[in-house]
Amino acid sequence: MILLGLDTSCDDTSAAVVEDGRRVLANVVHSQVKVHHPYGGVVPELASREHMRNIVPVVEACLSECGGDFQSLDGIAVTVGPGLVGALLVGLYYAKGLAMAGGLPLVPVNHLEGHILSIFLEEEVPFPFVALTVSGGHTSLYHVTGFGRYVQMGQTLDDAAGEAFDKVAKILGLGYPGGVLIDRLARQGRPDAVAFPRAMLDRDSLDFSFSGLKTAVALFVEKWSQDPARAASVGLHDIVASFQEAVVDVLVEKVRRAREATGVSSLVVAGGVACNSRLRARLRETFSESRVGLYFPSPRYCTDNGAMIAAAGYHRLRRGELADLSVDVRSKFPIQDDSTSQGKA
Repeated sequence: MILLGLDTSCDDTSAAVVEDGRRVLANVVHSQVKVHHPYGGVVPELASREHMRNIVPVVEACLSECGGDFQSLDGIAVTVGPGLVGALLVGLYYAKGLAMAGGLPLVPVNHLEGHILSIFLEEEVPFPFVALTVSGGHTSLYHVTGFGRYVQMGQTLDDAAGEAFDKVAKILGLGYPGGVLIDRLARQGRPDAVAFPRAMLDRDSLDFSFSGLKTAVALFVEKWSQDPARAASVGLHDIVASFQEAVVDVLVEKVRRAREATGVSSLVVAGGVACNSRLRARLRETFSESRVGLYFPSPRYCTDNGAMIAAAGYHRLRRGELADLSVDVRSKFPIQDDSTSQGKA
């Protein structure tokens, strides 16, 4: 079964052709980083316009890469949420057009489910497992017991981890996207130089909160920039390393608690922030002496991509969870356990 997967949930226009939910035949991503870089973050209106400009050439390049055409497809999977409404609409309405013109089944996919299942594009992970989805828009923990079976254990109550990286990078004048820049600079800094807060670690909850940490960095930088003595003892590299360590401490501890609560033997970490070298190192260190399997998708499948949408869509298509042309996008779209309501939206 060959599916075309489309994702326009934020600022990457992506299309992929995937066979049987696992074998990637082609995966093309058009980044908008240069467009949004001057603004220090994603501008929704610009993102929508760029998707409109790029969706057709991206799909054509994808089909050309795998030597296929629309007649070779068995279905179209497309992200319907969560994400930026204007951006999502571009992908969904293009997918509707393709489905109607080609008489193909249309499979609506939750973007977060795509991240959770992205690991299956490269590896077989035994169920059940705990999944941490950590990106610019989301930071959540799930107990995954099978394809389409997810129980949310925790989520961010305000800023996502990736959003905090981008905002702190903007505060420090580092540019966009912030995650990559901070990861690189932090390798030269001292992670214990500044005692930034670790929010919600003193509670049993598996929820996250990063807005207070962002504010703490802003207040520190304001005083730091006006105090030559402090600036001489704590450098920019130390600030970013300390901030990054505060985020990683919380993520690692919450994952550890989630594993203990469920007793699973496998952990999956996905989403853009899963590329962070410090997070990967700390998780490997934390679980190095246990029998817990730790799985990370390759960086190309951590960031937004059509392949993970096609993978998730494959399993929903097999269960007959399709949509008609009345399906619409959803800016907020919690994953539901073994729900058919996604497909009937």
